[in-house]
Order: sequence, then structure tokens, then C-alpha cells
Amino acid sequence: MYLVCGEALFDVFSLDEGARSSQLELQAIAGGSPFNVAVGLRRLAADSALFAGISTDFLGERLRKVLHEEGVSDAYLVPSDAPTTLAMVAVDAQGVPQYSFRGEGCADRMLGLEHLPALEARVRGIHVGSYSLVVTPVADTLFELVRRESDRRLISLDPNVRLGVEPSIELWRQRVEAFAAQAHLIKVSEEDLALLYPQRRPEDVVSQWLSQRCQLVFLTHGSDGASVHSRQHGRWAVPAQAVDTRDTVGAGDTFQAALLAYLSRHGLDSPQALATLSHRHIEAMLGYAVRAAAVTCSRIGPDLPYAHELEQP
Repeated sequence: MYLVCGEALFDVFSLDEGARSSQLELQAIAGGSPFNVAVGLRRLAADSALFAGISTDFLGERLRKVLHEEGVSDAYLVPSDAPTTLAMVAVDAQGVPQYSFRGEGCADRMLGLEHLPALEARVRGIHVGSYSLVVTPVADTLFELVRRESDRRLISLDPNVRLGVEPSIELWRQRVEAFAAQAHLIKVSEEDLALLYPQRRPEDVVSQWLSQRCQLVFLTHGSDGASVHSRQHGRWAVPAQAVDTRDTVGAGDTFQAALLAYLSRHGLDSPQALATLSHRHIEAMLGYAVRAAAVTCSRIGPDLPYAHELEQP
């Protein structure tokens, strides 16, 4: 089982304008990058749990209901009287989302060191990412968790930079570097690397990460596909799968979930197994993640695929 750590919220999309200018049609969809990854793992037949602060308000109860319906374990949820975060989402003509957040003092940010759980033996890996890496107290709590567990459980990281939550790129850089030093597998978008390290070549950043604990770095390039950088086997890339893109909301989370689900399915979800992963397995992981992300791009919103949808004829 993977323990996915971080925010759980509602993405709020603006629909068509109302009949009057004083009216605005909105649609709210359960989300947050870690929330999506936890759901994506279950849809791809891998066990998952979410370690997050969940509000006791109406929206928090709806988030719990979604997790229950998707089969995500609630054993590590921490209830809070603080409200649920809302992310306002605008999608541009290319289907790329832009976010603004209403989250100061909300439940998903309030996880403290006192909430650190003792983990069951069946927790094989821990995934962290997005703004829970930088906002306190949750950032400090998650860092202590991965530092404590990195010698015995697989740690994966997706920076998923959200400057609308924390505008200081220097703080993002410091926190991502701290988490990257504890991670065995890192997935990062080309856009995030450009934000974090505008003066550095991507391959130099990846080499730095691979010189530490990390064994694999997956770099996504949007419509240009994705590449993998392996400490043992070098670098190679694959093109994106052709698809009629509706939007790209949730595509990165799908890619991440597919990588971890592949490892789980093949019994490779440990630091030791990752260090000896064959070229064939890495290539299959990459292809699986690209196909999964394409399915999400063909849909509106973070509607992640199920395992049967990725079965090849």
C-alpha cells in the first residue's frame, strides 16, 4: 500500500456565464494533487491511503465520501475543525489550468508533528508533493515523516509547484531540494524545473538528484512526451500518445499514480528493488504512465483512468 501525503480540496471551475452578470456558474470537483494520486492508485488496482488533514465541514465530509467510494483507506486521515481549501481553476485555450487558492488556515495545511502516524507494515511506499511541501506546519510534518522512513520505504516526490499558494521560488527550491535528498523516485514537469532552476540545464538538476538517494527521475514534457533518467541505465524519451485533448487537469497526477501502480503490480515497490530495476521494467513503466496520462487528457477535469482502460490489445 502507498501512503499518499498532502492536500485534499475542491477544484472550482467556472462554467458558462449566467443569465445575468451578477450570476456565475461554478462546478466543484474533489481534488488536490495528492488526493488525485491516491484515487488514481486505486483505479489502477494498487492499494492506497491518504495522510491529510480533512475538515469536518460539509466539503470535508464530501471528500471523505469520495475516498470511501474509490476505495482509498481513511486510516490516516486527521479530522480538523478548520475549513476545506478551495482552488479556483481557469483553463486556457490549450487546456492548461491556472490556479488560485483560498486555503489560509485550512484543514489540509494544519497537520502538525503531533499527527505523525506509526505506519503499518503493509505501507510499502510514501508519496509527497505539491504545496504541502512548502506551507507549514504540514511541510515540516511531511519532511519528518519521509526522513524517518526513507531507509525502509520507497519515497516518491512530485514538486508540482504552485506559486499561487507560496510565491517565493527560493522557498520552493529549498524545500524541494530537502525532499529530493530523501526520495528514491522523482517525477517532475519541464515547467516546474524551469520555475525552480531557470538558470540551470534540466540534465544538471537531474544529475544532482541522481547523485543522492534517487534512482529514477521522470521528466514530463507536455505534448512532447516524457523522458526517464536512470542512475543505472541512462536517459531516453518517448513521445506523447496522440489524443484529442480536452484539458490537462490531473494528467501529471495520473502519470505519477501509474508509475507507482506499475511498481506495486510487479512487486518492485521498495528502495532495494528500485535500485536494481531493469531497463525493460523502466521502459514499461514509462509507457504505462504516458498512456494513462493521455486518457486523462481526453476527459474534462481530473478524471483518472481505470486499469482496464490501459490494457493493450
